[in-house]
Formats: sequence, structure tokens, C-alpha cells
Amino acid sequence: MQRRAVAVYAVLFVLVGAAAGTLTATADAPEVSFDNPAFEGGAGDSFEHNGTTYTVTEVTEETEEGGHGATTTTLTGTVEWNRTVEESATWANDSVVEYDGNDWRVVIDGDDPDAVTLRDELDRTAILENDSAADNETVQSDGEEYVVVRDENGSATLVPAGEYFPEPEERQLAEGETIEYDGHDATVENVTASEARLRWETVETASAGLSQQGTVTLGGTDFVVIFQDSSTVSLSSNMESYEAQLAEIDQFEQRMSGLTRVQWVSLGFVVFLIAFAFMPSRY
Repeated sequence: MQRRAVAVYAVLFVLVGAAAGTLTATADAPEVSFDNPAFEGGAGDSFEHNGTTYTVTEVTEETEEGGHGATTTTLTGTVEWNRTVEESATWANDSVVEYDGNDWRVVIDGDDPDAVTLRDELDRTAILENDSAADNETVQSDGEEYVVVRDENGSATLVPAGEYFPEPEERQLAEGETIEYDGHDATVENVTASEARLRWETVETASAGLSQQGTVTLGGTDFVVIFQDSSTVSLSSNMESYEAQLAEIDQFEQRMSGLTRVQWVSLGFVVFLIAFAFMPSRY
């Protein structure tokens, strides 16, 4: 009688464990997906958001070998876009700046100027070296600077430097004027007694990485990243739906964990009952 009762209970626990195992094996695990993503495509595809065009430049699949023959697959990607960046340059008064292929002395006059003057920095050494009749260096005499010029007979004449060298070229740039500077259309934004400030805009390429179920911020909006396969990625800004699906996945995993525990507990009871059935009777 004892063994019959044990057999009945053992069969009952076997059925419970089998049912739990069947549910665990056949249940479809929920996955994060979006019905209307902001973007879905592969490398080379683009989408527009808040007036900016974003392009997925690559989608990469990497597989790593783990222990016991297990493999781990990681999906990543990159999205790029162009953005406008403001740049500036400051010309301090009495400094030397390079502009239009030449060196210029910055000259700012007055306490409340509205323009800056660029005065050509003459290369006196080069001018003297190119004049075969002149010595390569100037001389000082009675506090004045002179250039030694020799005639065909070798007789030297002292020519005042102010007369020998040409008058330096000057260019005046007013506030608000646009000039070509360093390859850009720069505007003379502000001129003070101490400096002149130039400002221009340039376009640069920015990028951001994409990872499975990670987030990426584009144009001030957070997007969830979902890789559909090794070549397709989706971006969605529906964070509420994403969080709800995560909660559903967490609930599913908890249920599967509970069913797994039921399987092991049922197996344990079956083993215990079988052992109990074969215990010697005291009567």
C-alpha cells in the first residue's frame, strides 16, 4: 500500500515537472520591437530629424569564442551627421598676423574704433638681398637708419631708409565686413582698442556609436537602438513603449525561472518518494 501511494504521488510530481518543462521549452520569449520606428535600415541609409540628416555608415557583427564552445555575438554600428561649428580668431593690436599670403602689422587707432588697419610688414632683408647695389644690412648714423648704396665705381651713398624702402601697403577692414581668411568667409565681428575679433562658421562631421538596446542622443532626442539582424538597425524615440517591453521581458524571465524551480523541486520530490518507498518497514 505504501509503495502504491508513493507511486501515485511520484507520477503526480513527474506530471507537474513535465508540464513545467514543456512550458519552459515551448514558450516564446518576448523581444523588443517597434511598429513605427523613426528609422529602420542598414549601412548607407539616412533619415532626417530636427532638420539634420543622419546616415548609418556601418553595421558590424562580431563573434567571440567562449568557453565550452560557446560563442557571443555583438552587433554595433555608427551614425554620422554634419554640424555647423562657429570658430573665431583674435588679432591683438600691434601684433603680426598672416593674412592673404602675407604678414601684416595690426594697427588699431582710437578708444572706440570701428575698423582695424593691416599694415604690410616689409621684408627688408629680402629687398636688400635682391638689390645688388645695396648692402644687405642697414646702418645707423646720428640716430638715423640708412641704406648703403654703391654705384658702379664702388662709391657708397647713404640713403635714408624711409626713402629707400617703399611705403608699406595698408588695408582697412571695418566691423561687419566679410573677408576670406584661412579658407573661410570670416566676418570682422568686433573691433576694440586692444583687438579685432573675426568669426566664421565651418561644417564638421560628427558621429555616435550604436549598440544593441543602447540609447543614442540625436538632435536633443534620445533613441533606443535595436538591431533586427546583422545588417538592419532600428531607432525609436518611444521610450514608454521600450520600458513597457523591458518590464514584460523581465516578467517573462521571472516566470521561466519559477517554472525551472518547479521542475527541480518536482524531480527532488520524486527522488525522495522513491527512496521513501524502499525504506524497510518496521512492521
